[in-house]
Amino acid sequence: MSQLKGALVALLGLVGSAVTAPSGCTSNSVKLQWVGDTPDYTTGTTFGVPWPQGKFKPNDTSFSISGGMDMESWVTGYWRDGSVKWSAHAIPPIEDVQDEYTIKASRGSTPKTGSISVDDSDSEVTVDTGKITVTFPKEGNSLISSIQTASGKTVGRNGKLILHSQSTIADDAASRTGTSIDYFNFESNIEKVEVSKDSSVRALVTVRGKYQLQSGGEHDDWLPFVLRFYLYSESDSIRVIHSVVFDGEADKDFVSGLGIRLQVPLAEEELYNRHVRLGGVDDGFLHEAVKGITGLRRDPGEEVRSAQFKGKETPNIDTWDTRVSSRMHWIPDWNDFSLRQLTADGFSLRKRTKPGQSWIDISAGTRSSGLAYLGGATVGGLAVGLRDFYKQYPSGLDISKAASDNGEITLWLHSPDAEPLDLRPYHDGMGQDTFEEQLDALEITYEDYEPGFDTPYGIAKTSEIYIHAFDATPSAERLGQLSKHLQAPPVLYADPKHIHATKGFGSYWGLVDRSTPRAETIEDNMAFLNEFYQGQVDERRWFGFLHYGDVMHTYDNDRHTWRYDIGGYAWDNSELSPDLFFWQYFLHTGDASVYRFAEAMTRHTGEVDCYHIGDWKGLGTRHGVLHFSDSAKQARIAQPQYRKYFYYLSGGDERVGEILTETLDADKTYGKLDPVRKVREDGWVPEPGKPFTFGLGTDWGALAAGWLIEWERRGPRWEEAREKLTNTATGIANLTNGFVTGSATYDIEERTLTAPPADPKNEGIVEVSHLSAVFGAPEVISEALEYWGDDAPEGFKDAWLDYCYYYSAPASEQEERYGEAFGRLNLYQAHMRLTAYYAQQKDDKEVAIRAWKEFYESTDGFLADQEWAMEEISGPEVLLPIHEAAWVSTNAAAQYGLAGIQGLALVKDALEEY
Repeated sequence: MSQLKGALVALLGLVGSAVTAPSGCTSNSVKLQWVGDTPDYTTGTTFGVPWPQGKFKPNDTSFSISGGMDMESWVTGYWRDGSVKWSAHAIPPIEDVQDEYTIKASRGSTPKTGSISVDDSDSEVTVDTGKITVTFPKEGNSLISSIQTASGKTVGRNGKLILHSQSTIADDAASRTGTSIDYFNFESNIEKVEVSKDSSVRALVTVRGKYQLQSGGEHDDWLPFVLRFYLYSESDSIRVIHSVVFDGEADKDFVSGLGIRLQVPLAEEELYNRHVRLGGVDDGFLHEAVKGITGLRRDPGEEVRSAQFKGKETPNIDTWDTRVSSRMHWIPDWNDFSLRQLTADGFSLRKRTKPGQSWIDISAGTRSSGLAYLGGATVGGLAVGLRDFYKQYPSGLDISKAASDNGEITLWLHSPDAEPLDLRPYHDGMGQDTFEEQLDALEITYEDYEPGFDTPYGIAKTSEIYIHAFDATPSAERLGQLSKHLQAPPVLYADPKHIHATKGFGSYWGLVDRSTPRAETIEDNMAFLNEFYQGQVDERRWFGFLHYGDVMHTYDNDRHTWRYDIGGYAWDNSELSPDLFFWQYFLHTGDASVYRFAEAMTRHTGEVDCYHIGDWKGLGTRHGVLHFSDSAKQARIAQPQYRKYFYYLSGGDERVGEILTETLDADKTYGKLDPVRKVREDGWVPEPGKPFTFGLGTDWGALAAGWLIEWERRGPRWEEAREKLTNTATGIANLTNGFVTGSATYDIEERTLTAPPADPKNEGIVEVSHLSAVFGAPEVISEALEYWGDDAPEGFKDAWLDYCYYYSAPASEQEERYGEAFGRLNLYQAHMRLTAYYAQQKDDKEVAIRAWKEFYESTDGFLADQEWAMEEISGPEVLLPIHEAAWVSTNAAAQYGLAGIQGLALVKDALEEY
């Protein structure tokens, strides 16, 4: 609430009387439902709800939720008139979880409810949830100085980030003897700590810093990190979002271990009452004690053995069989335990008595849940877990010093037992020294290479961590609940019908419609694509620290594999907007698996595929073998529209919000980097602050999305963003040929858009690209037009409708309108949604029928007679049994899905008439 309170207060003076709400969404109550099955319990939940334009004023609206729960509310998005577009809400843990809830909006201010308490002093921040009290220092290397339960037990302290790195890696085992390697150990160093103000249900503590050298020679502080700690009233859990940016040198800085470590005080606990739990497959756990008393030659007694296994305090040792109690000093103390998930398909467990002694293998399994517990029956302890643990391998869990007064639990985001993270280029350039050579190589591998551009400097990685505090060792059942929660944190979202009716995400999409045979077929086909890609992630093992959340671009029919090693055909990096398809498909269906898939894609593509610092901040990298290997650094990959859905549905996820803010400076990159430098013939050289030319599709569409979202959010730069969006849209409207012009000159200082150098007198030129409208532009423009309403720049909507109509129109019509035809284009199946948009806006049945003709008869997408089936392949021709659909490409899949969803939403009535 507090992070937006300033914007809310500033807005109050802008809001007058609300306008009449649009028909179709007049209720003040909204049903909420869970994504997927109703959870067993929750640890605190934040979610977003859209509202129709003009219905609720932010300074005169209160929100409540059924069941009488406490709830904290704030505004994440505003309509143009200042009314609430998206609200965010935080509710505390729920033990007796209901299938549905109802949120109600009414006149008046929201009373402050909730028991969370925040103390922000000069030296530390303390948050008391009612169940735990957590203290966050404002300097030093400890992020958490203590975690105390309501009963007064300190169950955790000295929480810090851990980093290991090395200066190089040996090429192979034989070269290790001749390779000099420097090793470095780092810990977190705090630079800034902030806490949300006036919190009642949810407190957010944000810690920023860098890793500081502790031992190993000389090294600057590096790897900027941000940790966001979310604490809810009456919750004994902490949700942590850990984000780190790589600012090292790829050939000198090799991360060999990255994790978070907390101490667990154990001095007052007997060794045989200290318990270790390590998550296995599904909700299974390894149950161990530091000093085990089961399986011994002599039996201490069934009651004693049962208590230890269940995590209970054993009966007094004086009551044990003396043949055991008198020989306890001969039983080993197991000091250290380790779980290593080094692949997506295998983890191993081991333990040892102390450093210097050999490790003993415990067991192994396939996919660990990623949760560990260390504590005692009477002193309590901590459980720590990583979401998507095996999917983000190499990961790990270590329990160490469990036999000492202060045990330690370490969650490894990148395990030190794995090979170091190697971010070097995958080839040496192969002699591609000139633009001519690079363009020639592009013709064979589809990779746009350029020396120095295959750099990871500025990419980021975000992980989701949970910390749970206990007064005593939790039961196996409770740990099982935590495992389920960890893998699929409960998510509440508004009734899809309500989301659609409010136009919170525009009106270009609709709900599932199987009312006609053709509609049912389209629905089946989209379901096939969803099932196929989710299956491919698992079958092809598209997992890993830097990979999970992405998919591959194109298939290799001969090798029965995706083209993971071929230039621009490997990792997709949002090419042709699969992000949009999966998010709109979730809105379309409400399918829980789609939500989780799209969420993972949002986390990956917005982090690893984009740059967050440096000259390319706000840009992303075109598809390639490495997520950063291609030299095309583009705004279209960092398209904010891809993150918008998750941002609002999640209640304004702060990390995604930060990424959205980063894109506001993407326009500055054009003064440093020319996107068309390799084919430019006019000799223009970019210069910071000077006018430049960019495309009206992929470039302007991405910039416009960021500006619109900032305006909606009323962020710190919203007035600047509104001006840029409105001025540039006006500039497009003023171009003789509008969007068909293809590009325009942007004056970054004046924030205006004029005709491009190729048309200095604005007489009208034709420069149409098949890519202009397949990276989010239709969604952005549709939402912007609805947002402006009657205040849309004059002529802008007409310019867009012209583009929508004429892109796929006959050449004769193009020539009649613009003086020349557009030439050879493709992606007509994808562009049917533009035709459909025109037909819907103009209520033109003939054009609506044309849209479906383009959908079915285009030869550049999925053909009408395509057999929508997978083939199962096994045996010696493949690495492992697979399901293959060699005819599927991610480009075609994403655009077919978007065309299907939007075609059904806009012109379904014409479908059976085609």
